[in-house]
Amino acid sequence: MKLSPSLLVLAMSAVVLPAFADEPAPADPLSFNVGAVSEYRYRGISQSRLKPALQGGIDYAAPNGFYVGTWASTIKWIKDAGGGANVEWDIYGGWKNEIVKDVTLDVGVLRYQYPSADLAISPNTTELYAAVSYGPATLKYSHSVTNLFGFDNSKQSGYLDLSATFDVGGGFSLAPHVGYQKVRHNGDFSYTDVSLALSKEIVKGLTGSLTLVATDTKDINGAKAYASPANGKNLGRAGVVAGIKYVF
Repeated sequence: MKLSPSLLVLAMSAVVLPAFADEPAPADPLSFNVGAVSEYRYRGISQSRLKPALQGGIDYAAPNGFYVGTWASTIKWIKDAGGGANVEWDIYGGWKNEIVKDVTLDVGVLRYQYPSADLAISPNTTELYAAVSYGPATLKYSHSVTNLFGFDNSKQSGYLDLSATFDVGGGFSLAPHVGYQKVRHNGDFSYTDVSLALSKEIVKGLTGSLTLVATDTKDINGAKAYASPANGKNLGRAGVVAGIKYVF
């Protein structure tokens, strides 16, 4: 995903409250991240044919709760399907704020773009999402307003997930997750995914992680629903993903 300068122009139009001399300096609203993973898993399915991927993004968060950002990763699944894209580019924006004590609401829109995909059915996807967080837990629902990642007649598919993050001491965090992807009118491709991530900040801004991930993807005529066209491997098989990410 390449960074779009127009996003910064849009972000600067958000209302920013003035700071006063006796107030602490606000956190920098603009942040960047770069990283690498041993494979890129999204909702439990490998986007990089079980191979390593490079990733990076930029985010702007205004004090009034509005945010905008973009993120990119190298991928392999579209070229394996006969297309031309080797990059996924996400663009998103929304509003996140505490609505009552200890309860945070996050609503927004996310566009997944695959430049030069050239597939018969476009994999480009737009989702609306809403999430509610209480304490360490977050419940989120994402709803597609286009076809979902190239599935024909799959508009209005949905993904529901529950996740949490716990401080387990020693600088380590543990994050369990369970999600269900419904692919409308393509029931053989609906599935549940689970994961458990252990992460630790190594030095300021640099975090390492290990994530155990698995899915219950179905069999279709003796092959897994999410089998790679390149080698037939199950892209939703259980595995461990190692990652490193630097935020600055």
